[in-house]
Order: sequence, then C-alpha cells, then structure tokens
Amino acid sequence: MTLCNSHRKRLRDSIQGVSMLLRLARRGGVARISNSIYDDMRNVLKEFLQQVIRDVVLYTEHRNAKTVTLHDVLHSLRRRGHTLYGFDQITWPESEDPEDQDNQKSRRRRRVSYRPDRIYI
Repeated sequence: MTLCNSHRKRLRDSIQGVSMLLRLARRGGVARISNSIYDDMRNVLKEFLQQVIRDVVLYTEHRNAKTVTLHDVLHSLRRRGHTLYGFDQITWPESEDPEDQDNQKSRRRRRVSYRPDRIYI
C-alpha cells in the first residue's frame, strides 16, 4: 500500500509572506514600506535567524542534549549582542511597593523544592 503524495504535508518558505514583514515593521514604528524593501527585509531576517539557530544548536550540542531550552536561545542572542530581559528571574525588576515585596518574599518562602528522599502524594 502506497501513500498518495497529496496527503503529505508540503514544506513552504513561510518567510515569503508580506503580512509578517509588515507586522514586524509596524512593531518597530514604521508607517509605510516601499515594495522594493521586502526582499531586503527577507534576506536580513533569514540571515539573522540562521546565525541565531546555528548558535542555539551549538549550545544544545554542547550540553549533550536533544531539546533546545529557553536558556540556549537567550545565550545565543546575548552572544550576538541582543540581550532579552524578563525571561530570567535574576533580571526581573524589583517592585517599589513594599506590599508587593512582602508578597514576593512570601511566594518565595512557599515554594517547596523537590527532595528525592521524600515521598510526595
């Protein structure tokens, strides 16, 4: 029994769409875009993603892992000079409100770390 080719998922280059590039430009504050700039945007975006993914794969292989983690991506972006804040607990901003600080401290105290010598039910 053979599978019909029409049921196979075809991979396509999703970077060819205009709406994604327009959305990125709007997020960056651009009001209007010339039609001639889309090809340049695609090339720059593709090059950037290839370099970041190459670094992410290197970090993952260095850990002898098969799964890419958030920290692999953060380290590769930091290596390229694009540090993202807010994903690591160390980089979270401390609240100015004393009540929020008390709530944060009580939340930290409530966390129970997993201990292998105990049985949790």
